[in-house]
Amino acid sequence: MKIRKAVIPAAGLGTRVLPATKAMPKEMFPIVDKPAIQYIVEEAVRSGITDILIITNRGKGLIEDHFDRAPELEFALSSKNKTDMYEQVVGISKLANIYFIRQKETKGLGHAISCARNFVGNEPFAVLYGDDVIMGDDPACGQLIRAYEEFGKGVLGIKKVPEADISKYSSLKVENIKDNIFNCTDMIEKPQTKEDVLSLYSILGRCILPPEIFDILDHTAPGAGGEIQLTDAMCELARTTGMTAVEYTGIRYDMGNKLGVMKAAVETALKHDEIGEGFKEYLKEIAASL
Repeated sequence: MKIRKAVIPAAGLGTRVLPATKAMPKEMFPIVDKPAIQYIVEEAVRSGITDILIITNRGKGLIEDHFDRAPELEFALSSKNKTDMYEQVVGISKLANIYFIRQKETKGLGHAISCARNFVGNEPFAVLYGDDVIMGDDPACGQLIRAYEEFGKGVLGIKKVPEADISKYSSLKVENIKDNIFNCTDMIEKPQTKEDVLSLYSILGRCILPPEIFDILDHTAPGAGGEIQLTDAMCELARTTGMTAVEYTGIRYDMGNKLGVMKAAVETALKHDEIGEGFKEYLKEIAASL
């Protein structure tokens, strides 16, 4: 079955990047001239996704406004013959069929995904974490979709993480199939001892899930942090049917982390058509004074 739907969980509180997130969702942090979540939506669209559900909560209306039409702004740009800017602004609202739902209680990523049941129906779907912007010529979501089409199982987007940091992430039991594709048969969220670490491969930012995940989430008990962990539900899938894991290409930026936010802005600015050269010269001047 062709994957045409995606879910973007964007209901987190952004406590790691306070006080900026007191009034602005971290998903709206600008990376040069576009908010982080627009890069994520564009990745989904480049992967063939046509319908996107963004899961928000109270105080995140800015996200909805960004993907809506803006008649006053559009009129101002049109009347001043600023055609390129006008087309950019209007184009945002036409990227895909974008829907919104609120997670009324922040009870974990697993609970957020369960809110998408009616939207997804009986179809496999992509999940693109709202914290994670992944830059690359070949969209990470598309890489996972191709693996789903080849193997017919749920797919995990994975990367290796430093051993010292594995307790902050999930740890996967994987066996290489070919190239950058693995079979995953077990996982653990936030392993606390060396014995719990199955590998240094962790799920980072992307996955493809079958609709059966919703029934699993219905009986998934709260896990790490007292929240309903999506990893715990995916673990049941991995242990029963197995899951495919793809070590995707592309650079991942954690937009819930202050250093990740700055890296995304700097590295994107260096490649930007409009300001790239000027920004590069500025950085050289700064670097010379360090």
